[in-house]
Amino acid sequence: MLRNHGVHLKGLYESMGAVAACETLKAALLAKELKPEDFSLREIAESFLGADWVRKLNPNSQSDGLIRAEEAAVDVTAFANITGQIFYTKVFQGYTEADQGLFDRLCTVVPTSLSGEKIPGIGKIKDEEFIVPDGMPFPETGFGEDYQETPATTKRGEIISLTKETIFFDRTGLVLKRAGEIGERQATGRLKRLLKVVIGSINNYKWRGTSYNTYLTSGNWVNDAGSNELVDWTNVEKAEVLFSDMKDPDTGNPIEIPQGKELLVTPRKMHTARRIIHATEIRHGTQGGTGADGIQTYSSNTITGYGDPIVSALFYALIQSELSVAAADAAKYWITGGFKQAFWYMQNWPLAVIQAPPNAEAEFERDIVARWRCSERGVAVVGNPRFVVISKN
Repeated sequence: MLRNHGVHLKGLYESMGAVAACETLKAALLAKELKPEDFSLREIAESFLGADWVRKLNPNSQSDGLIRAEEAAVDVTAFANITGQIFYTKVFQGYTEADQGLFDRLCTVVPTSLSGEKIPGIGKIKDEEFIVPDGMPFPETGFGEDYQETPATTKRGEIISLTKETIFFDRTGLVLKRAGEIGERQATGRLKRLLKVVIGSINNYKWRGTSYNTYLTSGNWVNDAGSNELVDWTNVEKAEVLFSDMKDPDTGNPIEIPQGKELLVTPRKMHTARRIIHATEIRHGTQGGTGADGIQTYSSNTITGYGDPIVSALFYALIQSELSVAAADAAKYWITGGFKQAFWYMQNWPLAVIQAPPNAEAEFERDIVARWRCSERGVAVVGNPRFVVISKN
C-alpha cells in the first residue's frame, strides 16, 4: 500500500487519519521497507498542497503577484506531518550509525529529571553485620555519609528548515543529507564528550565532597598501570591485578571485574588485541624446545570473559589532542574493565525531533514551510573509577 509517490501518501492520510497514517509511515521507514530517499518533497507537496501551490513557488510564475485569501488558507500541517516522519527517520539513521554502538558499550545511560544531583551511597557494610541472632530485630540498611555528586547536564541541538525553494527545485537529496548530518553530529559529539571522560581529560568524579582524577597511581585507589604496552596476555594480567587491590566504597570488598569485560584500544593495536583475546592456546617455554630444560608447555587461552575489542579512532585522536601525547605513544594507550560500571551518562532526555507549528513567523519572513528541532540533554560522568584500569606506552 505504501509506495514512494505522494499521491499514495495522501490517500493513506485521508483514509487512516493523521495519527495512524504517520505511525504507519514511521513503522515502514524504521523497518526499512521504505527509505527516506524513496520520496520527493516536491511530489509530496503537489499531492498535499496542490500543483498550483507548488507552481506559484516559481518567482517567474505568471500571476498578478498577489496571494489571495483562499490560496493563503492552504493547510500545510498534513504536508509537514508526512515530511516530518521522513526527516525524523533520516536524523535517527545518522544518529544511530555514527558511532556503530560504541557509546552503549562504554557507559550506562541513567535517566534523570535533575541537572546535577547528589547520589547517596549506603556506606560500608561488613559481611558480619548481616548476621541476625535469634530473637533480635533485623538490622536496617540506610543511607550513610557515602555520596557522589554529578555535574549539571547540558542541552545540545540544531534546527533544520524546509524552504519553498527546496520544494520547488526538489532538493530532496540535499535536505536529507543535512538531516543525516545533524544526527551524526549529535551522536559524534555525545561520544566525544564521553571519551574525554573515559580517557581522563575531563575528571568529574566527586566523591564525599572531594573531586578526584579518574586515574590514580596512589591514594584511595590505583587504576593507572603506567607503562604497560599491550603485547600479550601478561599485559592484560598486569592490569587485572590492580582490580584486586581496589576496594568497593560501599562493601569494602575487592573490585570484581564483571562478566562482559571490555578492552578499548586504538586502531594501531586492533589486531594485537584480537589476537590476545581470541587465541586458542598459549605456549610457554623456548620455541622448539631448545632451552635449558628443553620443555615447552601448552595451555588454553587464560584470557576469558572479554567481548571483541572496542576499537576507536576517536579514542586515539583525543589522547593526542586532549592529553598532549605524541601519536606514537598515543597508539599504545588502552583501557580495560567494566565500562558500564565505571561510566554513566546522566540523561534528561534522549535525542528528540520536535516539529514547529505551521504558519510561523519564519514562513512569512524566510519562505520556510516547515521546521524541525533536534535536541538531547545529558552529561557523561565517572560513576565508579575503580572498575577501569588505564595502561600507557
